Amino acid sequence: MDPTALYYLIAALLVLVGLAGTVLPALPGLPLMFAGMLLAAWAGDFQHVGAPTLTVLAVLTVISMAVDVWATAHGAKRVGASRLAMLGAALGTLFGIFLGLPGLLLGPFAGAVAGELLHRRNLQAGTLGHAAKVGAGTWLGILLGTALKLALAFAMLGLFALAWWL
Repeated sequence: MDPTALYYLIAALLVLVGLAGTVLPALPGLPLMFAGMLLAAWAGDFQHVGAPTLTVLAVLTVISMAVDVWATAHGAKRVGASRLAMLGAALGTLFGIFLGLPGLLLGPFAGAVAGELLHRRNLQAGTLGHAAKVGAGTWLGILLGTALKLALAFAMLGLFALAWWL
């Protein structure tokens, strides 16, 4: 097999796995997509896709990583979370990355609940209910983040395709 064809095949696989990773929390979706697009540009000697397009794609990738953390914290804020709960949600997301799928699903919720309980400093039923509401808000934030990442993923695909064929 021609090495260039192999590079294109690996690049396509990276993009497909990255696209799946925008929905599956255990995979770094947009960074994988960017790696695939960078490999495809390199395999084509940067004739179709050059530095300006790759720079925009890199910026969109960084934005997608920030969206993950921001959306979770924003979801917590929308349900009246304290600053400690928002910090807990962000930290739960970051630490959850290292624990795989269960950590990514439970980390933001647990971090927000723990942060809210630390803020309230009591374990009465009303406080526990509010903390659970804050945790649920983080889940909504995760859904918002997934939708934003999907939009960024398709924007990246469109930009890459446009640069490739123009």
